[in-house]
Amino acid sequence: MGPHTSHRGRRMNLIVSDSHADMAALLDGFDVPAILVSAEYEILATNHHYRDSFGDIDYHQSPRCFRVSHGYDVPCDQAGESCPLSAARASGSKERVLHIHQTPRGREHVDVEMVPIKAADGSLKYFVELLKPVPIASAEISNEDMVGSSPAFNTMLESITRVGPSDASVLLLGESGTGKELAAIAIHRASARSDNAIVTLECSGLTETLFESELFGHVKGAFTGAMFNSPGLVEAADGGTLFLDEIGDVPLDMQVKLLRLIETGTYRPVGSRELKRADFRLICATHKDLFDMVRQGRFRQDLYYRINVFPIHMPSLQERHSDIPVLANSMLKKLDKSDRCVMTDSAVKALQGHRFHGNIRELRNILARAMVLTNTHVIDGKVISQCLAIDGAVHDEEELALTDLRTHETRYLQRLLAACDNDKEKAAGIAGISVRSLYRKLENGTEEN
Repeated sequence: MGPHTSHRGRRMNLIVSDSHADMAALLDGFDVPAILVSAEYEILATNHHYRDSFGDIDYHQSPRCFRVSHGYDVPCDQAGESCPLSAARASGSKERVLHIHQTPRGREHVDVEMVPIKAADGSLKYFVELLKPVPIASAEISNEDMVGSSPAFNTMLESITRVGPSDASVLLLGESGTGKELAAIAIHRASARSDNAIVTLECSGLTETLFESELFGHVKGAFTGAMFNSPGLVEAADGGTLFLDEIGDVPLDMQVKLLRLIETGTYRPVGSRELKRADFRLICATHKDLFDMVRQGRFRQDLYYRINVFPIHMPSLQERHSDIPVLANSMLKKLDKSDRCVMTDSAVKALQGHRFHGNIRELRNILARAMVLTNTHVIDGKVISQCLAIDGAVHDEEELALTDLRTHETRYLQRLLAACDNDKEKAAGIAGISVRSLYRKLENGTEEN
């Protein structure tokens, strides 16, 4: 018996012949990189997809999969990682895990599927390992939007790769600034809907009327100012993905109509009696505790369970602390159009010592600020410290005391000026005001105090 040419959704139950060459030929039936591995972790054969992606194997060295893929001297589960071969041997069935493999292009995320092969006597002596590269993320300095290799990042990425090909609704949970929109785009790119649009609605700050008009559209004359027919975002998302950011801010009365849309796929534009249909994949995101909001009666329970089909936790930067060096350097690479700026080790250490309340968004702001403050193309620890000093006191408990707006503004400008070594032009540029305004605000603030 030979393997199916497609492995998706099918169970494999192969009988191994005595010839590894025969098995090597069968591996070419798979449409992804594949290797034949013994129960002792030895790589016995590869298909042409594997050789194209990862290179040739030297069989004279009795290559072990953990050494070739990771550079380990021991199996993955003895090196602190999950081992799909050990798991498949224990369960007797297919196992799947996200790993970071060494490749000719560097370290890359790979979705690994391990399929046990039964011998004639029923024992598990061989395994087929299917390796699918994950192009939506990078483990090294890259132009990719999603970068990292920490356990927390890999867990999140594995969830994305699992749910992406399905049509299940996804709820992205986590602090503000953790990259929820990037995750939504990655899920969309991994889906069968990727050729169509992903449409985003930022729910925060919308009134009930505006939310309904944005989502469902409206007809001419539906309300004051409605001078023409306007299609809504649901119509634009037909065939693709609808991403509702900050779903916890949807007005309670509108949650009923949103629930009806999700359950029936139908809606009516504001001011219209025409019933329309839309086929879309739903992704929602929030930094709020929706379950607690349900208990307080501020979020509908039926809507909560409709959108919470597959929840994914978006880790904070604190949870993925080891990603800061590669993440910061990747961001700097994107921000610096001249491609000349570099960060020293002291700069990276200063960033790693900071508590990022704004997560990835805050890190990006600090790096953009550092590019303004540095006098050369080198960003060192001193420059980063200056950047952090500008608004570092914002998170201090002493700063949480209520004061008037002018006092807050004066304190901010004074800290900014100090961080810029009293360079008023540089401080004014960062604050987005003229030098004359800077002088006036500081003088008025000093007089008031």
